Amino acid sequence: MQEMKQSESEPQQRYSPAEIEPRWQAKWDADATLYSAEGHDSGKPKYYVLEMLPYPSGALHMGHVRNYAIGDALARFMWMRGYNVLHPMGWDAFGLPAENAALKNNTPPREWTLKNIAAMRKQMQRMGLSYDWSTEVTTCLPDYYRWNQWIFLKMYEAGLAYRKKSKVNWCPQCATVLANEQVVNGCCWRHEDQIVEQRDLTQWFLRITKYADELLEGLDKLDGWPDKVRTMQRNWIGRSEGSLVDFAVDGNADTKITVFTTRVDTIFGATSVQVAPEHAVAKAFASEDPSLATQVEEMIEQQKKAREAGDLGAIEKHGVPTGRFAVNPFNGELVPIWVANYILADYGTGAIMSVPAHDERDFEFATKYGLPVKRVIAPNVDTAGLALPYTAEDDAVLIDSGEWTGENCLEAQEKMAAFAKVNGFGTATVTYRLKDWGVSRQRYWGTPIPMVYCQNGHEGVEPGGLVALRESDLPVILPPQIEITQQGGSPLGRVPEFVNTTCPVCSGPATRETDTMDTFVDSSWYFYRYTDAKNSTAPFASEKANYWFPIDQYIGGVEHAILHLIYSRFWTKVMRDIGLIVNDEPAARLFTQGMVVKDGAKMSKSKGNVVSPDLMIERYGADATRMYALFAAPPDRDLEWQEDGVAGISRFLAKVYRLSMKYKDVASSGDGELTATDKTLLRKLHQTIAKITQDFDGRWHFNTSISSIMILVNEISANEAAMDSGEISAPAVAAVFRALSQMLAPFAPFLASELWEEMGQAAPIFRQSWPVVDEELARESEIEIPVQANGKLVTVVKVAAGSDEAAVKAAALADAKVISRVDGKTIVKMIVVPGKLVNLVVK
Repeated sequence: MQEMKQSESEPQQRYSPAEIEPRWQAKWDADATLYSAEGHDSGKPKYYVLEMLPYPSGALHMGHVRNYAIGDALARFMWMRGYNVLHPMGWDAFGLPAENAALKNNTPPREWTLKNIAAMRKQMQRMGLSYDWSTEVTTCLPDYYRWNQWIFLKMYEAGLAYRKKSKVNWCPQCATVLANEQVVNGCCWRHEDQIVEQRDLTQWFLRITKYADELLEGLDKLDGWPDKVRTMQRNWIGRSEGSLVDFAVDGNADTKITVFTTRVDTIFGATSVQVAPEHAVAKAFASEDPSLATQVEEMIEQQKKAREAGDLGAIEKHGVPTGRFAVNPFNGELVPIWVANYILADYGTGAIMSVPAHDERDFEFATKYGLPVKRVIAPNVDTAGLALPYTAEDDAVLIDSGEWTGENCLEAQEKMAAFAKVNGFGTATVTYRLKDWGVSRQRYWGTPIPMVYCQNGHEGVEPGGLVALRESDLPVILPPQIEITQQGGSPLGRVPEFVNTTCPVCSGPATRETDTMDTFVDSSWYFYRYTDAKNSTAPFASEKANYWFPIDQYIGGVEHAILHLIYSRFWTKVMRDIGLIVNDEPAARLFTQGMVVKDGAKMSKSKGNVVSPDLMIERYGADATRMYALFAAPPDRDLEWQEDGVAGISRFLAKVYRLSMKYKDVASSGDGELTATDKTLLRKLHQTIAKITQDFDGRWHFNTSISSIMILVNEISANEAAMDSGEISAPAVAAVFRALSQMLAPFAPFLASELWEEMGQAAPIFRQSWPVVDEELARESEIEIPVQANGKLVTVVKVAAGSDEAAVKAAALADAKVISRVDGKTIVKMIVVPGKLVNLVVK
């Protein structure tokens, strides 16, 4: 064969990402439509891929890069697979850090935030991330937050937004209220060592509990979400079926303790009623008994310390008898009332009936204080030798339980709940751990709540009463610059030009609500705005959202399983119910990437262990930096940061560059028929295409995808002499190098684009078709078959792919090791598992 002509300039070519990447980024920046989605009539299937939007803290670190590299690789792959792709980015721009920075640096939050956004956008562009910046969303700008206010008004009209005084979570460092979901092990979600206090405040709430059942049932349909996330949400919603039962205090029907129980069938075994230290009954008794008051205060302090330790469940259980009694409504028995430190006022009804024989916690308490233990449930009527506490429910029956004795537990629960309802002292009910979402924040940098208080009052509104603003009054603009302190409530309350306004109904004097909205409001629906980001008359056009939703692939950290993800599911259902959208869930598939770990801890600014991608790009290039983030570990596992790994990827890309530039002229013009001598290299090529395609379509083992590309490049390198001599044909060389560039495109888009152009191919590479697997070429000509004798491995034989059973047996029996193993013995049986195994049974 004729020797192959190589690129004459090859000896002078050297891989230089510092030259290649900025040149390509300039080309991409010059084309505003490069990453734009096509119209709804494109005829292509749609694909909406989204990474969770960042908080603009000032700079990206490698933890961010990993998240964005995953989404970017997927977007580029789906473009090459022929999809109409939406891949947007924006900024979760309101929030406490901007206020803290303002206090620290004397910089207005808006100025600080927008400056950070510009810096982070520049970093993202330098990384080569394929975002359509025409859809960019910035949540701190009025063109976005006016729609927070608009949706809030819709919720208010529907009875989903309301104001009430309640016990709330207060973070002293944040100087604001936290939602229940923002309290982690008794501490603030932002300040992990700050104990959250309980305060009584009047706050705005969103009625997320109205959707509790739907949020719970919807999890069964989200089979594209990780089981871990769905389990976390189920546990947080915490649905319990049971009964509410009233115990009259001292026999007085006007004073009662209501308990919630999932096991009303055990009520004949109740030997005490226990209330939380802050329960109204406990407070009433304490007001009459100074000694009891002292002990109740001690228990409140014990609960506070348990919160500080982050584990209320581990509190040493302690109680005190009140000397008062309550009446069990099912049998008329008097049971003592205790105050117990492990019962919380804000959980359930703040009171329980204690059934020591059939509850482990109650048994522990009764044993400690010598309370009676009365059996009322058993596996059968004969209770001799029954170990206590006995907590079975299925296949168990009631004993010593009046007219329900002998009943199955599950059946008795229904009958006894009905009996309580008929007799006016109880009812069947469902309770939830989930509480309504408190959205009031006593901070400046957030969305103003669009409500006012009419000072004079008017028909239907008392003086000082609440009035909702009109849609035409929106947006309520946040003052651009104010004095921010953490003293005396919301900073907005000290801005007269903001506070003082007129009532939209009577035009009389009014004052604005000075709390702002929780920033999780902003992130609960931002992904809908991406579909119509410049709409000035609505949050988005419904037809656009209905085309793109649900999100086909959402990518972000598992730490958002409760906060952001449950709120966004709630918000989706509300927008569906007010007619904005038709989908029930925001995202069909969710992927939670692992963390980037350095020095044994999650990479984060607060821990001071961040690695700047800018530094890595300067040293090794953006392609090597992002490719390492995908290669160093499976994307769902934690990645231990090693800079040497980035350097290794850079050396690999230099090898790809050298080989590709050497044969670029051949790859540009290599047309013609393939030859038999090409098949070994082409086999590895098509096996690699199949592997990467499978990884994208399946479990996203990008680390093995990149590894398979490395193996292919090693195979190419090993065949350099054959390519140089013409033993491998020009068409084969062209096929290999073109497909190599295409397979690199999702992972190393700068280098892939450079090589694609050098080979004279039409740009951009990620708008070209993904290479197609030739199954015939990918098939191995030979396969290896393990041969066992009596279950122990003897050898491995090679046979032609597709060999029949007779050929496999013949190859096994002809092997020298097999002959030696069976010499002098009888082959009783020979089992062949096609393509997998030969097992000899010999005696």
